[in-house]
Amino acid sequence: MFWGRFMTLPLVDQLSDKGLLKEQAYIGGRWHNALNNETFEVVDPATERVIANVANLGAEQTALAIKLADTAMREWRAQPAKSRSEILERWYQLITDNVEDLAIIMSAEQGKTLVESRGEIAYSASFIKWFAEEGKRVYGDVIPHAQNDRRGITIKQAIGVVAAITPWNFPSAMITRKVAPALAVGCAVVLKPAAETPLSALALAELADRAGLPAGLLNIITGVDAVAIGGELTSNLLVKKLTFTGSTPIGKLLMAQCAASVKRTSMELGGNAPLLVFDDADLDLVIPGIITAKFRNSGQTCISANRILVQKGIHKEFVERLKLAIDAFNFGAYSSSESTHGPLITQKAVDNVAAKVNKAVLEGATLVCGGQIVDRPGHFYAATILTEVTDKMSIFHEEIFGPVATIYQFETDQQAIDLANDTPFGLAAYLYTESMRRSWQVAEALDYGMIGVNETAISAEIVPFGGVKESGQGREGSKYGLDDYLEIKYICFGSMNK
Repeated sequence: MFWGRFMTLPLVDQLSDKGLLKEQAYIGGRWHNALNNETFEVVDPATERVIANVANLGAEQTALAIKLADTAMREWRAQPAKSRSEILERWYQLITDNVEDLAIIMSAEQGKTLVESRGEIAYSASFIKWFAEEGKRVYGDVIPHAQNDRRGITIKQAIGVVAAITPWNFPSAMITRKVAPALAVGCAVVLKPAAETPLSALALAELADRAGLPAGLLNIITGVDAVAIGGELTSNLLVKKLTFTGSTPIGKLLMAQCAASVKRTSMELGGNAPLLVFDDADLDLVIPGIITAKFRNSGQTCISANRILVQKGIHKEFVERLKLAIDAFNFGAYSSSESTHGPLITQKAVDNVAAKVNKAVLEGATLVCGGQIVDRPGHFYAATILTEVTDKMSIFHEEIFGPVATIYQFETDQQAIDLANDTPFGLAAYLYTESMRRSWQVAEALDYGMIGVNETAISAEIVPFGGVKESGQGREGSKYGLDDYLEIKYICFGSMNK
């Protein structure tokens, strides 16, 4: 059953505030077409219908945005932190006032259900609220000096123009948790959103403009030529920092490009998250937790439970209960009130997931359910469970990025830890046990930046998000989220006794 309001209406006509749907890039406080007037299509992945034609910019306009950002930042960073905070607070309020329209835009371009999109909008707004407050708490230090006639202090200053590149799977939250701390401490931002999901970024820029954010501080560069735009962002000497969320191979490439000018980088890269279920785990907690950790956004999250490690004694019951929960899923468009899960982002993504599953089965995995591309319009892959999976199979080492639960068995705690750590990635890990001793021992032994114990909903604006090893560097959110946008300056006062 479809909501009549959404059945055939163009996207703009689904919105209460039609001014939130933008198709031009945002540079220097103004809306811009591409220099050659080229556009690219934005497609609803659930219906494969074109919902917008967005300006397709390149390196030249990226350079312009950087120049304008550098100019605008000089006055912005000189303002009192409270003044910057007040503007961010207004931006936060406008986002919360427009949740429904922003959710519709997000669901239309990304595919997730409206329930998930509303949740992401609230989550994205929370970073603006948080850093509006934290920006007023950037403190320095007085350093006890070795010489009696000297005094030393440190102050923290905005690093400079920040380049940001964000992904399509969380097209609002991945923006605000980078942009909010940067703006809060006095930086300006030049942002390239994913070409699949530019509309959410442009809507955020429109609301920032309405909130009174001065021109040039937030610039949105839309375009499909990631090489040209990224090349300008990494080579331009006015850019002092690059923040990126995306795949590890692309992150490594961007880091290498930034090395030539020694730019600061923060990277939130790929994951291969393990979820450990011990024999004493409470399955009434485990199953809902796995539904969140594995199937939220149809498995398209960097902290998705990629490898589910289940102790032998509880394995059979676990698989039965997980299958029962999955049977209730209904994949469909956001316009259907019956949809519990949305599509994958592109047909290429569907094909990649299908190839991983098919190869696992050929290597000896057992297909419990799913395992096929859904024969209908849109980019849908059925919820899938694979058992008898081992660490010798290719899928053990791959980030699936789809609604596929791979189940591994283990017998001892050490075996589970070894399996969990057998990856170059180290973003998030989860474990379920009723033993406090085991909780501490296993959590400390796992080589990951974030650990969930009897909990998989671990993200919030107040906690540090980030990984170790090849999952990245730096932390986003929390009090630590300001650090990557600040430089520490030491000032020495001499001859103080004269």
